[in-house]
Amino acid sequence: MVTRLYTHPIYFEHLTPAGHPERPDRLRALGKVLEDDAFDRLERVLAPMGDEATILYAHPGSYLERVRRTIPQEGLTRVDSDTTVSPKSWEAALTAIGAANAAVDDVLSGRADNVFVASRPPGHHAERDRAMGFCLFNNAAIAARHAQKAYGVERVAIVDWDVHHGNGTQDIFWEDPSVLYCSTHQMPLYPGSGAKSETGAGNIVNAPLDPDTGSEHFREAFNTRILPSLDAFKPELIIISAGFDAHHRDPLAEINLHEDDFDWATGKIMERAGSFASNRLVSLLEGGYDLKGMSLSAGAHIKRLMEG
Repeated sequence: MVTRLYTHPIYFEHLTPAGHPERPDRLRALGKVLEDDAFDRLERVLAPMGDEATILYAHPGSYLERVRRTIPQEGLTRVDSDTTVSPKSWEAALTAIGAANAAVDDVLSGRADNVFVASRPPGHHAERDRAMGFCLFNNAAIAARHAQKAYGVERVAIVDWDVHHGNGTQDIFWEDPSVLYCSTHQMPLYPGSGAKSETGAGNIVNAPLDPDTGSEHFREAFNTRILPSLDAFKPELIIISAGFDAHHRDPLAEINLHEDDFDWATGKIMERAGSFASNRLVSLLEGGYDLKGMSLSAGAHIKRLMEG
């Protein structure tokens, strides 16, 4: 397996208030884990700046300009009660999009079998015309559309195991059967969406988990809802919204997963990528707010991507 990692120093310059859970230290902690010899074969690539025009794949132009206008010359500006921007946030967000699209380019051109993107800000809460939940633009949605527009991919699956439901991704693809969106998440919990009854055009598969559950329920949800949906859909490309805040150490939720759960889930998705998508798999960092839990879980995930 050829596995690439995209990241960039600009992600450290997307600043949030003191004490905010979505902070630059998340990537610093992951970087420390990736210094281990086990990751020597990981191809590390500097993330490119994205093309602003690709934002329009998932968001209207009026929204793009509204976000641009919120970027301050100095200090911090709140977009909503949870989401903050700083002077370098626009550049960081564009580079997160650029990395996601470059990852799609890599797997569809054969330069890599799979790619992990370690970027900030995250994206899965960003709806068509609303920034929320620490997210400005929906990186996974833009990457899926890039695959369709640039390469003619007909079926893209997005698997979201962040502990918070990806309301933004669901919103963007609600009426689009060419994209399958599958999510495991805690419910009830922010943002309040993600019931099993929310099915879109038959392409939305939600597997909500009760608080204070753990590995058994998570794996059951994968085995009974997520994996059968992937098998029926037969995606040509799989994108993971890889949040690691379902880890038992995370302060924002109560799903008690361990690193080996993310390793297991990665392996199951890789099996489907091998069966239907010529191994083409792109993984984008979303949440995960305990530094140790997030970094060790992401490390287990990346190691599985490398090993196949």
